[in-house]
Amino acid sequence: MPIDWNESNQVFHLYNSRISYLIQLVHGKYLAHLYWGKRVQVLQPQTILTNKGRAFSPMTEPTDPKFSLDTLPQEYPAFGNGDFRTPAYQLRTQDGSTNTEFVYDSHEIVKGKPPLKGLPSAYIEDPSEADTVVITLVDSLLGIGLNLQYTIYRDHDVIARSVSFEHRGSSTIEIHKCMSLSVDFHDSAWDWLHLQGTWARERHIERQPLSHGKQSISSARGASSHQVNPFVALLSKNSTEEFGDVYGVSLVYSGNFQASLEISPFETTRLSIGINPFDFIWVLKPGETFQTPEALMVYSAEGLGGMSRTFHHLLRSRVCRGVYRDKTRPILINNWEATYFHFTEKKLKELADSAAGLGIELFVLDDGWFGRRDNDKSSLGDWFVNKRKLPNGLAGLADYIGRKGMRFGLWVEPEMVSPDSELYREHPDWCLHVRNRQRTTSRNQLILDLSREDVCEWLMDTLTDVFRNASINYVKWDMNRNMTEVGSAALPPERQKETAHRYMLGLYRVLETLTERFPQILFESCSGGGGRFDPGMLYYMPQTWTSDNTDAVERLKIQYGTSLVYPAITMGAHVSDVPNHQVGRVTPLPMRCHVAMAANLGFELKIDQLSMEDKQEVMKQIQSYHQFKDLVCFGDLFRLLSPFEGMDTAWMYVSQQRERAIVFYFKTLATPNPPLFRLKLRGLNPKVEYQINHSEQAYSGAELMQIGLGLPLVKKDFSSELFFIKAVNGMELAVEGIQ
Repeated sequence: MPIDWNESNQVFHLYNSRISYLIQLVHGKYLAHLYWGKRVQVLQPQTILTNKGRAFSPMTEPTDPKFSLDTLPQEYPAFGNGDFRTPAYQLRTQDGSTNTEFVYDSHEIVKGKPPLKGLPSAYIEDPSEADTVVITLVDSLLGIGLNLQYTIYRDHDVIARSVSFEHRGSSTIEIHKCMSLSVDFHDSAWDWLHLQGTWARERHIERQPLSHGKQSISSARGASSHQVNPFVALLSKNSTEEFGDVYGVSLVYSGNFQASLEISPFETTRLSIGINPFDFIWVLKPGETFQTPEALMVYSAEGLGGMSRTFHHLLRSRVCRGVYRDKTRPILINNWEATYFHFTEKKLKELADSAAGLGIELFVLDDGWFGRRDNDKSSLGDWFVNKRKLPNGLAGLADYIGRKGMRFGLWVEPEMVSPDSELYREHPDWCLHVRNRQRTTSRNQLILDLSREDVCEWLMDTLTDVFRNASINYVKWDMNRNMTEVGSAALPPERQKETAHRYMLGLYRVLETLTERFPQILFESCSGGGGRFDPGMLYYMPQTWTSDNTDAVERLKIQYGTSLVYPAITMGAHVSDVPNHQVGRVTPLPMRCHVAMAANLGFELKIDQLSMEDKQEVMKQIQSYHQFKDLVCFGDLFRLLSPFEGMDTAWMYVSQQRERAIVFYFKTLATPNPPLFRLKLRGLNPKVEYQINHSEQAYSGAELMQIGLGLPLVKKDFSSELFFIKAVNGMELAVEGIQ
């Protein structure tokens, strides 16, 4: 049984074969955090929780003068009853008080994992995969139940946590803060790591020592954002890619969030993550329940690499859903950088003709196909075909693409509305806005108010008509601005601060409906590139456009940082023209292909204008990609050299059986008279011999990992190499190596 309740010492033990998480019920009231880490068989709680009176720490239990909530490592702490550290939640009653006293009431242990109503979450396909305990705390004065839900997976070193508030009383309350998890660590010698950036520079790694006081990251943009990602990790000081204790948490949510860390004066650390409490208030009436998003907790004793592989396995198989979850993705071409808004049906067909001849499998029509959309100043919301550009409609173009042996995909930006549109002129109150205030535009657009049921219904019906109008196999779902004037004409004054979260609930409802109606469509999430790359969106759309920046050198950092949490199968990556449209850099075509081939390969360039030599190179790279893209999509990732630490970058993907691997190596700038260098590989079987790039020479896995793979001396900038590795000595091979 993966969850034990020990009545004698009042301890909950959540465990699988590799990890343990222990909670103790103290004084029959308070939930104390004992341990989270490597699997333990036996633990003595009295050796972990040692009460000691501290000056200015209030005495909470009269019978135990050394006991104080201010020093207790708690599971879901409050403020105002003795604990002065960052609280996990805060409620406000009708009399203005924010004091609460939630104490243990009951618990239930069940097989499986209950879904969260209206919210994305990790799931199971069989009850035997996980066990769940729901621990209920009650504030008897308020009549509020607080349900702490913990799920531990059998085959993933993951604990999923969420919280629900259940109003059983008679007076309306306000929820001002509600984290999805809070964890108190017993020490403070940590580094903390998060992913920061901006548009075209998403998810760069930032690691720094944790210091006394409070540190946090947050988004108040109405999206998880380009600037930060809903993920944070604590790392032991000596931790590396391969070694050390790492604790990572990721929020399954796509809106405003906050992750905070605090070191107490007594060298303990509190970590929390959840909905950003800034500008958030939720009115909870009698009989209602509020559910927080889910947080995923990962412990790794094998450094950052072990943490990443755990997140990858879970997100790939138990967060992503649908028929494409377990399938490699089609190689696509997107017309955007080839034409921008200025295309005709004839031009699109010319691009399609060239793409089909090179082995590309999916043609994607980007922005500009609808309304009067010749630039970004109009027509969002008017989802009808521009017959001037497409006289035969979407169906006619899709049929032509199909006759070329390719599938057809479409770009949409459904959450937006242009002030210059038929929709806005008919329904000016359907956008997020505050009465009598300016309506700030960004990219000449406003945001539809998806907190409104009528707007959601209109959007679902409209997109259903669009997607049924043609043979559409792929949809790129974009969102090109963040929220301002966050208000709703459909909500009363006391509920205005619910708008941002209600928007996310509305969006999730729309996505759930459309993905159920159109299971054959591969949906790709986009928000000006990677501005909403989070587990919440992956629940509905199994891949995300990683960044609008397609420069091969910049993409090394973006994709490397993204891989800390997200598997390659969730990343969209395109080969684009040079000079690059974002940074103006010129990189060789093989390097651009190799970087994009480390994820879901696509193209976004004037493919009909390529030289014959470049077309042959594209065909060669596509043929190579087909030989190993299953490794990229489903293999284990091992990061070898970081682009944040030098001019060399390397990573590799290894099959589950360890009989095949693909190694990517990149050098951005050449070094004069360079030293000889051997790249130490990882993840191979040390007792098996391997061939490299189909050569006759065999190397043991131990040699390749401990001594390394000898690399050629590079005398040019922006170079790249692929090394395909296959086992020999009688092991059956799935494919041949790269020539």
